[in-house]
Amino acid sequence: MNNNFDWRKYLIVFLITVCLFLTASFISNFFSEKKVDEMKSIQDNIAINILSSETQFSLLQESSCKYVSGSVLSGELDELGKKLEWSQTNLGDTDEVTYLKKYYSLLEIKDYLLMKKVSVSCGTKSAFILYFYTTKDNCSECEKEGMVLSDLRDKYPELRVYSFDYATDLSAIKSLLQIYKIKDTELPALVVDDSLLTGFHSVSDLETQILKSSKLQLRK
Repeated sequence: MNNNFDWRKYLIVFLITVCLFLTASFISNFFSEKKVDEMKSIQDNIAINILSSETQFSLLQESSCKYVSGSVLSGELDELGKKLEWSQTNLGDTDEVTYLKKYYSLLEIKDYLLMKKVSVSCGTKSAFILYFYTTKDNCSECEKEGMVLSDLRDKYPELRVYSFDYATDLSAIKSLLQIYKIKDTELPALVVDDSLLTGFHSVSDLETQILKSSKLQLRK
């Protein structure tokens, strides 16, 4: 009788454990899929903003630069970057995340070219940094450099930083790597005003570099 009771008890515990596991797995997958859907929605909005901005720039060429705002895109590009970082950490390099990462990189390049054109034509106060990084295992200083760039962006509102994973399989990124002669053994790598900086650079180092070519204002 006791043996029969013990068997049932263990069976019940097993079934409860399986139910809890399946429930947790379902909830995790649900929120992960929801996060990816949110990222897609943001990407669609950014794509529309870029098309709108290009149209706006064409109109401004026929008008006055006094109508040009400080930033062509909204903060959605930054928001998407944060969501991609979350997805890579929590979902890993799935096919979905890899696709979204490539799309995000193309949007960054598009925004970079557009904003440089606006800066030159309208003389706006802007500075641009292209940041190339890779995984922690292959670049011990990349994460620390990313934190430095975040601090600089908080300090200078006109500074635009575009981050690219060296290993991303995109012809556009490969072209950037060839143009600036960036090697995987020299990461992290930064392109500031078309000058290549390799290895880790502190806030003060980069601050000196960007102030040489841009009259940026401290964030109040």
